[in-house]
Amino acid sequence: MHVLDENQLSYDPYNVEIDADPYPTYKRLRDEAPLYYNETFDFWALSRFADVETAIRDVENLSSAKGDILEVVKAEPVMPLGVFINEDPPLHTVHRLLVSRAFTPRKLQAIENQVRAFCAACLNPLTDGERFDFTLDLGAEMPMRVVGILVGIPDSLQRTVRSVASRRLRNKPGEPLPVSKDNYFNGNMFREYVEWREQNPSDDLVTELLHVEFKDVSGAVRRLSTDELLVFLGVIANAGTETVGRLFGWLGKLLGEHPDQRRELVEDPSLIPGAVEEVLRFEPPVHHIARYVANDVEYQGRTVPAGSALLLMAGSANRDERRFDDPERFDIHRNANHLSFGRGTHFCLGASLARLEGRVALEEILQRWPDWTIDMDNAVRAPTATVRGWDSMPAIVG
Repeated sequence: MHVLDENQLSYDPYNVEIDADPYPTYKRLRDEAPLYYNETFDFWALSRFADVETAIRDVENLSSAKGDILEVVKAEPVMPLGVFINEDPPLHTVHRLLVSRAFTPRKLQAIENQVRAFCAACLNPLTDGERFDFTLDLGAEMPMRVVGILVGIPDSLQRTVRSVASRRLRNKPGEPLPVSKDNYFNGNMFREYVEWREQNPSDDLVTELLHVEFKDVSGAVRRLSTDELLVFLGVIANAGTETVGRLFGWLGKLLGEHPDQRRELVEDPSLIPGAVEEVLRFEPPVHHIARYVANDVEYQGRTVPAGSALLLMAGSANRDERRFDDPERFDIHRNANHLSFGRGTHFCLGASLARLEGRVALEEILQRWPDWTIDMDNAVRAPTATVRGWDSMPAIVG
């Protein structure tokens, strides 16, 4: 394991000591090695905002088709048709357009009352107590329920989906995430439900996707195959569960550590959307976006050769002094404009949904508990280098 000392700059994304507080290491990378190469794990990394933003937009030289997690890119697993987040244009464009039907402003507005009602149902039984856990009581429950409402995933499947999503992204401390080369991704857990929904149509995305006709990359007009639809559902269910759940823990921790700013939100709830953005900048659940280098590409005056794995360090870019004034300061009033949802072609399809969940959750929490103190002695970090956050973030409320 590489250990960072005062003389040697070495970044190991699996080092639990670095991961506990990666920001000093990130600063050294930005200052001393903005294009960094790790010999042990054979990957390159970009850490400055401008470089990361440029690379995220570059679909000509940097491919998503081999995955967006470093271990996946390195393993080059068999990627089934329909993992749209791991596709390049034009296939990505075709599939993204189909899935985006679930995330229109009209549909998000239509479910906000349901999201708020579920949030209230989670919180109301706790209002007479002295403790509340941002992750266990809300973050572990609400994201999957919201995706279920939006897409049409039945309640009976939601707990299973959440469990599968969690297991897929968990590595042993200090080790890379294990990746199955031949069975990296499947959506078979939804097969019986999709078959049932074919006979029992409803007003949800599954029904819509069962019947929609589209022009594929060959120019043929057709419907989705069952396997494509199953993979679509698996991607949507997995993508929004772990990341948004981790966001809730960071909301609780950061606003617990900044009570003056929290009280501003209580007095003026219109500041809440900006606070969610600043949390996403300051402590994003996803710190790294990986790409496969399809063609030789130049950064910082050096060439990254085709065939390489390139890590785009959004968590570092979000704290780049070249982009943000005083980036180590948490400030709900700043224009965050972070890279936590990406940019360009692969901008996170669920960004608006994540923002809706964060805003509604914070509104409902602050109405019930305008003050809290985080119990860090009992907080539990999630053992994963892929989605950074907490399995438990308990608060003493009052």
